[in-house]
Amino acid sequence: MPLPRTPSFRLDGKRALVTGGSRGIGLGCAVALAEAGAHVIVAARNATQVQAAVNEMAQEGMSAEALVLDVTETDAMRDAVAGLAPLDILVNSAGLARHSPALETTPEDFDAVAAINIKAAYFLAQAVARQMVGRGGSIIQISSQMAHVGGIDRAVYCGTKHAVEGMTKAMAIEWGPEQVRVNTICPTFILTELTKPTFDDPDKRAWIESKIKLPRVGQVEDIMGACLFLASDASALVTGSSLLIDGGWTAG
Repeated sequence: MPLPRTPSFRLDGKRALVTGGSRGIGLGCAVALAEAGAHVIVAARNATQVQAAVNEMAQEGMSAEALVLDVTETDAMRDAVAGLAPLDILVNSAGLARHSPALETTPEDFDAVAAINIKAAYFLAQAVARQMVGRGGSIIQISSQMAHVGGIDRAVYCGTKHAVEGMTKAMAIEWGPEQVRVNTICPTFILTELTKPTFDDPDKRAWIESKIKLPRVGQVEDIMGACLFLASDASALVTGSSLLIDGGWTAG
């Protein structure tokens, strides 16, 4: 009887779109997919940053191209996606956080966070799934550990990320028969350029370290393997799921 073989983590011949891909977690995901052989379309709003990221990837021999895209502009986003050659993978790392006590949340901050974390995530997944129907594919939303717990000063952010989990499950059910898988990655606090001010605050860093059960904070590299797993055939039976990369934060 032949031995079972591990499904491939390679992505040769696959095409991926990574939004919010010019820095931080998004860039890490773009690199992970490209290292595995995918052609990666790196999308972000800032033309200079996204082109710089693609140039660095190209210097390392990776196949990548830049796309200037604001995912909150729904019609323009749909047109951009429709103009791309068929995609096999979507990683949506575009997101926004505006933290404040719940009693002080403004409608403007609520609308801004919801526009990118919920509405843009929803319609981006829809636009890409329309390409994938009949062919299959993997849609990955970068969610958060805060999609599974609450946090002080984070009522709006937690609410939007809980919404991402709900829509991911519903989309996975609807699109499963079309071989389109939909999952989330839920990181803890990851040390990036954007989160550096938080980590530089001794009290906030102490709070983070008290919640993470492993003896260190998160790095971008901690997310890259999870992204590759969910994008590849190694996760062929995984859909409607959340992959928590939180150092044990939500374990209790």
